[in-house]
Order: sequence, then structure tokens, then C-alpha cells
Amino acid sequence: MSAKVSHRFVRQFAADKLSRPKNIVLPALDARPLFFEIGAGKGKHALLFASEHADKRLIAAERTSEKFAAFAKAVRTKAGVAEQDAAIASLENLDAVHADAMAFAVHFLPPASLDGVFILYPNPEPHNKNQRWLNMPFFEFLISRLKAGAPIVLASNIAEYIDEAENLLNQTWLLPYQKQQISANSARTHFEVKYLARGEMCQQLVMFKPNYYRTRFDEFDGTKGDASCDDERAHE
Repeated sequence: MSAKVSHRFVRQFAADKLSRPKNIVLPALDARPLFFEIGAGKGKHALLFASEHADKRLIAAERTSEKFAAFAKAVRTKAGVAEQDAAIASLENLDAVHADAMAFAVHFLPPASLDGVFILYPNPEPHNKNQRWLNMPFFEFLISRLKAGAPIVLASNIAEYIDEAENLLNQTWLLPYQKQQISANSARTHFEVKYLARGEMCQQLVMFKPNYYRTRFDEFDGTKGDASCDDERAHE
């Protein structure tokens, strides 16, 4: 691995193998701070974030059709527009997109464009650790989309998931972070509400990209056509 790379993750993400998501015409990025949510579900956190941060823009990706339909309906209801069949629904500072987050990031997010990322209560993938976010080659690409100093927030109710991610931060990704217990009255997502109501401990890792951090994708810009479109998706 090149000495210029700031981490110890060996496998390289095959960004050039991801097809551009269909039917998405994203409003142009502007000077507002830009945030990205992966696995937005029915949009509870996204809508809350948008209402509390009018000066910021959030792009929230949800892959599953059923959850995205509920998310898009909530966005269009808030916007006062008629229901429609589309892969994107928008408010002034929120874009809900029906897409795989990895493919979307490759084709729509330039390098060092994000002021923050949210991954809230992802599927813990109990039978396939290589599908957990910090075990995936895509995580390096995601870091490359962050501005220096920007955070990734990873939340879970599963202590083993957080512990594994923390170990990977220390041993592999070499990112500074804070480990936090989530307040019992927090209500960012439907999962969070359910877990906290059951008395479960929810935790999050808030990891930061240092200004010196380097990846193999710092110059890769799929928004300009750097990525080809051979396969539907590639994890490794």
C-alpha cells in the first residue's frame, strides 16, 4: 500500500464497477454545508435534521422501495406537492433519493464535498461481517468524500457492533473519534425510539477526518464521468 495512504485497509473499492442510479436528477450542489445520510429509512431523522438546520443541505439515500415510498410521501406532504412516482423527492434543503448509497456517492458526490455523514442503526449483518460498514472497501471511498474535519456518525444498539467498529478505527482506519452513549430521550429514528423505549443502551461513534488524511480516491470524481457503468454494484 502506498505510503501516502493514511489507513491500513488493503482491499480497494471498485468504484468503476458501479452503475449510475437511474431516474435521479439532483439539484446542483451549492455553498451550503452538505450532509449525507445512508439508509434513511422512512426519513424521520432526515426530516428532523432539515427542519432544525435550514442553513444546511441533506441528501438522504434509501435503497428499499417500501421505506423510500414512505419517506418520499412524507417529504412531498411537507412540501405540499402531489404524490408522484419518482426516484427523488425534495424540500428546499433536503433531497430524498431512492438509490443504493454507494452507487449514489460514486456518481453524485465530488471529493471532499461532505460536511458530515449519518449512518444510523444500520443492518448489523450478523452473519457477514464483510458487509458491515467499516469492514467494507467503500468506507475508504466515503472518507474521501468528506471535507477535512467532517464527521461520520455511526449509531447502533448492538454493543458488539460498536466495539468492532471502534477496534477498526483504532487498528485499521486510524481515525480520531468520540464514543458516546445516546440519551434516553433521543428520537432521531424509528429504530432509536423503539430501542430506547425497551431500555436498551444505544451508542454512537463520531469519527473525524483529519486534514492530513489521504485515501486512494482523493482525486476520483465520478460526477465528471470518471466511473464506468459495467455492473450494478461492487462491494469489493
